[in-house]
Amino acid sequence: MTKHTDGRFVDDAPFDADAALQQLERADLDAPNWVLVWRKFKTHKLGLISGVFLLFCYLMLPFAGFIAPYGPNERNGEHLYAPPQSINWFHDGSFIGPYVYPIVAEADLETFQWKFVADTEDPRAIRFFCEGAEYRLAGLVKSDTHLFCAPEGATLFLWGSDRLGRDVFSRILYGAQLSLTVGLIGISVSFTLGIFFGSIAGYFGGKIDWVINRVIEVLRSLPELPLWLALSAAVPSNWSPVAVFFIISIILGILDWPGLARSVRAKFLSLREEEYVRAAEMMGASSGRVIRKHLLPNFMSHLIASATLSIPAMILGETALSFLGLGLRAPAVSWGVMLNDAQNLASIEIYPWTAIPMLPIIVIVLAFNFLGDGLRDSLDPYQQ
Repeated sequence: MTKHTDGRFVDDAPFDADAALQQLERADLDAPNWVLVWRKFKTHKLGLISGVFLLFCYLMLPFAGFIAPYGPNERNGEHLYAPPQSINWFHDGSFIGPYVYPIVAEADLETFQWKFVADTEDPRAIRFFCEGAEYRLAGLVKSDTHLFCAPEGATLFLWGSDRLGRDVFSRILYGAQLSLTVGLIGISVSFTLGIFFGSIAGYFGGKIDWVINRVIEVLRSLPELPLWLALSAAVPSNWSPVAVFFIISIILGILDWPGLARSVRAKFLSLREEEYVRAAEMMGASSGRVIRKHLLPNFMSHLIASATLSIPAMILGETALSFLGLGLRAPAVSWGVMLNDAQNLASIEIYPWTAIPMLPIIVIVLAFNFLGDGLRDSLDPYQQ
């Protein structure tokens, strides 16, 4: 070690690249697991962007009523199948802020259809933090304040209106509350049953394993869609939308657990012979403690990745049932219920904006799949 002219001490020993590389590798091995997972996950750009997008979507759910300019079932009888309206900022070369042009329905004598004509000489400014339809903030607090509303004497259909004059944009926001939540409830039921029965079958084996395996095989041999239809049709039609929502969520979860249970069982069959499991048993640990503290943590990475890949299947299941009229029903609002109103292909050809609810479904399912791929790669941080 020598002293430099500016007072610093400089090591005279030559730089050892191998030693420095070993030190970095040792630091990686000593780092907490979550640090390694996050470091690997950041390199998966699609997974990271999808995770941020999904987080934003779920954080927005409690405030859907505040963001939506209309109520979920608020009708405008004079604007049936109104086309999407654009938000403008400049009028006659002057900046006047966000505004829309009022639209008026006129009969087209050639096609015998109603068409909407905008009055481009009468710009109407959009109102912000205004009073509108009543809603419950986060399902608890009553409020009628909206982020933005239609101008006085005009409409604000950002994505058009449906056959009853209801705003498609507002209904998509309200529908997200049910369509995105059904996946979380369903996956909770599925994982509870799958982990419970799979861990029992894999850890204890014997007759218990045989019985659970036969039940799994029977459930997996049943055709999925007809079984969904049969169980959904058994729900009484006079039940409230909330009750139907929870029943549909539970049905989706019950039908999804056999696949996870089989994966958990296979993993437990290999892990239960490990030395640390035998050591815990010899020290007097109960079966429940061995499963909770020693076996499940070694399988948690697979469970997390499976959850993110199973949620979109739940969302698609609810959408399919509601689309067929056997899931959620009006006045409940979900993306499947909205698509149920767009079954007529002739109407979609004339009014294509009625099929817009398909877009959030596609985007959300793709985001979950990208997030699941990223987590699956990242939860094994030592894999190159």
